[in-house]
Amino acid sequence: MQTVHFTAAYWCLLIAAILPIACAGVAKGGMFGKPRRDVGYDNDNPRAWLARQKDWRARANAAQANIFEALPFFMAAVVIAHQLGANQGRLDVLAFLFVVLRILYVMMYVGGMSNARSVVWTAAFVVNVAILFLGYR
Repeated sequence: MQTVHFTAAYWCLLIAAILPIACAGVAKGGMFGKPRRDVGYDNDNPRAWLARQKDWRARANAAQANIFEALPFFMAAVVIAHQLGANQGRLDVLAFLFVVLRILYVMMYVGGMSNARSVVWTAAFVVNVAILFLGYR
């Protein structure tokens, strides 16, 4: 009987799926205990509350949206690379690099480093394309 295990690339899928939730947590952080009348977090209408945020909270929410946008392509690329029999070591390294770049992207987005953020976004996109074509023969 063959033992099936999660590859490092599959673990990276899980981490990438958790990133938007972490971004939302950053955007909402420190506001849960405050009453709504004091601009505290409004769990009855969370999207409207997030839409009213400014500065780093607004950027954390925007980073959440961008991570969600990138997630399907990353997930598909990893699954396709696995199905095409890509070199597992290379796939694991590229998937890990993608996740690291996306974490840096979030940090730069929240920190207001727009030019550097765009460079990191581009690098992550290139890595994602590389993952997609890794198993191509």
